[in-house]
Amino acid sequence: MLLASFLGFLLIFLLIGFSSVLVRSKKQSDYLLAGSSVPPSLTGLSAVATNNSGFMFIGVIGYTYATGLPAFTMMVGWILGDWMAATMVTRKVRQMTEQRGTLTIPELLSRWGGENFQLLKVVAALIAVALLGVYAAAQFKAGGKALQALFGWDLRTGAIIGAVMVLCYGFSGGLRASVWTDAAQSVVMIVAMTVMLVAAVSTVGGWQPAWTGLHEVSPSFFQFFPAESAASGLNGALLFLIGWTFAGAAVIGQPHVMVRFMACNDVKSIRRARIYYYLWFVAFYTLAVSVGMMARLLMDQGAVNPSLVMNGGELDAELALPVMAEVLLHPAATGLVLAGLFAATISTVDSLILSCSACLSRDLMPSRWHGYGTARVATLVVVGGSLLIALFAKENVFNLVLFAWGVLGSAFGGLLVVYALGGRPRESLTIAMVLVASAVAIGWRMSGLNATIFEVLPAVVSTWLVYGVGRLCGLSGPAKLSSVGA
Repeated sequence: MLLASFLGFLLIFLLIGFSSVLVRSKKQSDYLLAGSSVPPSLTGLSAVATNNSGFMFIGVIGYTYATGLPAFTMMVGWILGDWMAATMVTRKVRQMTEQRGTLTIPELLSRWGGENFQLLKVVAALIAVALLGVYAAAQFKAGGKALQALFGWDLRTGAIIGAVMVLCYGFSGGLRASVWTDAAQSVVMIVAMTVMLVAAVSTVGGWQPAWTGLHEVSPSFFQFFPAESAASGLNGALLFLIGWTFAGAAVIGQPHVMVRFMACNDVKSIRRARIYYYLWFVAFYTLAVSVGMMARLLMDQGAVNPSLVMNGGELDAELALPVMAEVLLHPAATGLVLAGLFAATISTVDSLILSCSACLSRDLMPSRWHGYGTARVATLVVVGGSLLIALFAKENVFNLVLFAWGVLGSAFGGLLVVYALGGRPRESLTIAMVLVASAVAIGWRMSGLNATIFEVLPAVVSTWLVYGVGRLCGLSGPAKLSSVGA
């Protein structure tokens, strides 16, 4: 029953993706940008499903299990940063996409001011291809973890199933197939998380016993900030909140998310698209944090055996959701939850794969090779490369996603803000901004300083400092403040 329910939902997603073939045209612009014809409702649902993925079902629930209420504070900072940055940039991105006739983020960055910065496009595309590939690998890994927990399958099996699914409908319908399946997957994701929360609360006897029990988990479980941040007083708490606010703001540097707004059918539709986006975002994140907290309570009370989330002899909190679903729910409902989890990973990984293949086929290939066929071949290559990373990478989903998210947001986010505010740096300065931001983000994480504050903050600040120095050296024209906001 469990396997049949799970496979049934996957079949629905595949059929929805394949149905996009009925309206496709064999043009690169249609494959990579859906002909810029996506309605605002699908733009918003697709963007938020892409943004909130296996990271939410696996990574955030695991983080909440381990820390408690600080995950809610992280959510507040994340969504606030997302809203502030997107308000400044998304409308301008859609507007400039149409004006410059661009199909990818690196191409948009290189032609924003009417120039044609070829070297910038190549540098940005190389960064995007590398990091989007790692990000996609993390999503394949998340799917593999879920199937391993429920069916006892090897971790590689789920990753391979996900790769085959993405290749099937992404190869046939491009971005339109991705958007259509994202919309369906977003519904399954939020229904699955709601079912899981209601089941968990019912198991402990209702909302009041759940509330009381959560307060008894540990002294720090119901604090708004992690113990290490709280120990540093007000400064530590502020750094935690500000760090995650910048992490949320990094959304504007994510090619796989921003391409949804680039594909929206009209600049005037961006505001409505973002209403759909934030309503779903807040609801789903709240559910994910609540389920993560209930997972901890259920395991502490013995309702779910903690040994079921052991991986190699150590507790693996990222397995909490699939294990809870198997223990608490009817097999048909467990199939729904697992399908929701798998849908979350697929809704992001197909977007990552398509954005990565777009950079590979459009930005790194000679113009004579640009075309529908090249884009599809690039998709095949990227799926294969990402799958290999997923099969052999040792990092957990949370760390892989945060690494890729942080560097992408740093590399492109700071430059997009400068563009949106009317700055016009020369090519040499734009390249310096992108490279310095990337280096700072990577160095910050490798040195372990991200434990104090998320790397996007120092990386983006460094971008703006480079821009300021460049302006003083005459490497940028005077900024012309543009009207921003959605």
